[in-house]
Amino acid sequence: MDKCSVNNLLDLGKTIAKAVFDDVIFPWEVLPNIKSFILQLGPTLDKNIFENVQENVWIAKSANVYDTAFISGPCIIDEEAEIRHCAFIRGSAVVGKKAVVGNSTELKNCLLFDGVQVPHYNYVGDSVLGYKAHMGAGAITSNVKSDRTPVTVKDRDTSETLSTELRKFGAVIGDLAEIGCSSVLCPGTVIGRESIIYPQSCVRGVVNGRSIYKSPDHIIKRI
Repeated sequence: MDKCSVNNLLDLGKTIAKAVFDDVIFPWEVLPNIKSFILQLGPTLDKNIFENVQENVWIAKSANVYDTAFISGPCIIDEEAEIRHCAFIRGSAVVGKKAVVGNSTELKNCLLFDGVQVPHYNYVGDSVLGYKAHMGAGAITSNVKSDRTPVTVKDRDTSETLSTELRKFGAVIGDLAEIGCSSVLCPGTVIGRESIIYPQSCVRGVVNGRSIYKSPDHIIKRI
């Protein structure tokens, strides 16, 4: 399932967490390693650029973090990121350069590449969001199946299924993808680069790059 590979979804030059992807094929393979990666990288960050503001939390001096935001470690917030009013970062999160984490948005065990926007009432758990990916207001990643069994990734074109062996895995959103307001990305969803998901969609499985997703039976290729 090459369409789900790191190289087909993500520009690794657009994240401070590039090294965590060494020796992996699929992006979700990094999820169990995010915490340890942050704990290893944090102490090595340039002290002229980053401040160790509390235990295992490193925030760039140029980042704009509202006083009402809650941040638990381990966490790295990169340069010029904006963490807005009442954002809730539960830990094991990397927020990229110029990314926006908005009001009442919750992050947990996730990587946000540079330029990502999750600006209004979003939940991002056990997920990877590529360069300049955008989630509309109220869009969320659902990271646990109802029956609590390991999450699988299914290619709707071939019916091929991959087992991730992860009980918690929300979504991988490729670079420059747009997720419409109030959409739900079910466990194991992979959104290809530059795809557009219509508002109020419930998405499961793989959406090919440069697609417009209106419903499971109505997916068209962008021109």
